Amino acid sequence: MDKKLGRPRSEKTKSDILNASYELLIENGFAGITVEKIAERANVSKATIYKWWTNKAAVVMDGFLNATNVELPIPNTGSTVEDMFIQVDNFVKFLTTRKGNVITEIIAEGQYDPKLADIYRNAYFTPRRNISKQILERGISRGELRTDLNVEVIIDLIWGPVFYRLLITGEVIDSAFVKELINYAFQGIQIRL
Repeated sequence: MDKKLGRPRSEKTKSDILNASYELLIENGFAGITVEKIAERANVSKATIYKWWTNKAAVVMDGFLNATNVELPIPNTGSTVEDMFIQVDNFVKFLTTRKGNVITEIIAEGQYDPKLADIYRNAYFTPRRNISKQILERGISRGELRTDLNVEVIIDLIWGPVFYRLLITGEVIDSAFVKELINYAFQGIQIRL
């Protein structure tokens, strides 16, 4: 019976820790967070945090994912071009917020922290890549796209310019850019009627 009473408390404690790590991430950036600060904000011990997460990167990424996954829904309008536009445009709009700016900080920190890089690749970017794959595969099955496509390369073709501007050139990434990008990409992969 004690276990049943303890379980909701554990979930609440985990939720408090995730919320604390995310709030600190938004306030201070990744480099400004410590496990001590998360524990203090969540009103728990460091040992409690380490019971569920192996390091700072793991808890911060979980906090980030917990807070942001809801903001990026999977589109299914019946049009592959429109679905890809919505997916990329939603992400680009998210990137322009303080919450989204954290992505560049996490990517930068991942260059020096291989464990963090693995976490954000596997927990954040791979699921988004899989959404793109689902969208493109739906387009192939509906007869909108060529059947001989290398879906992985098409995903790189679409997302590469977004991250190139985000991380290298700093040029504007907005809905107009996304629309042009998607239109150019789909000119080469759509079935011509």
